[in-house]
Amino acid sequence: MTELLRGLDPLVGGAPRVLVLGNMPSVMSLASGEYYGNPRNAFWRITGALFGFDPDAPYPDRVAALCSHEVAVWDVLKTCRRVGSLDSSVERDSMVPNNFDAFFAAHRTLQRLVFNGAAAEANYRRLVGAPSLPSVRLPSTSPAQTMRYEDKLGAWRAALAR
Repeated sequence: MTELLRGLDPLVGGAPRVLVLGNMPSVMSLASGEYYGNPRNAFWRITGALFGFDPDAPYPDRVAALCSHEVAVWDVLKTCRRVGSLDSSVERDSMVPNNFDAFFAAHRTLQRLVFNGAAAEANYRRLVGAPSLPSVRLPSTSPAQTMRYEDKLGAWRAALAR
């Protein structure tokens, strides 16, 4: 049987306005304990460009910069079984979502959900239900999503503009 994977704790500051939701951290991210730990993932490069911080800064500095811009990061899945890092490899019957009711109750400043890719949105809708906040699905920052960086950046810029 495939090992049960456990996701990471959310990255959240005092008054988040936007919650970016991935599906489940990659193998590299789980091993490092850092969101978007694959250096080929465009998440930190995109958010650094949008919010004016160094995407290669130490992880705690990047997290602090993101939180200072009222952006929180989490994943839809709390646990699952998966071989490798691809969302398509997650065993469908093994998916357990994070507790969004408790998260939303604790963070009432949230105004919008941003899904980092189609799998995050699909699994949220299937396991949690229709989003209770306005939401948008953006192109995945994963290197498996072959869209040009400039196009990804443009989509993310439009969604995260104040």
